[in-house]
Amino acid sequence: MAFTFVNSKGKKYFLHSKTIKRSTGKDTVLFYFAKEEKKEFAVAAVPAGKKVIELKSGLPALKKV
Repeated sequence: MAFTFVNSKGKKYFLHSKTIKRSTGKDTVLFYFAKEEKKEFAVAAVPAGKKVIELKSGLPALKKV
């Protein structure tokens, strides 16, 4: 089950992560929110050192603590 965030407008978003390989050969983990849960990319909890904030548009985002 993915971490779920409900914004002030009542819409539900699910936290996902994906690992990409940069042109330098370094792996980077990207975190993103989506309206539908994708089981293969779902994340159960907010990563350490980050918190969820809501942008003015109502979209959730992760911010460093």
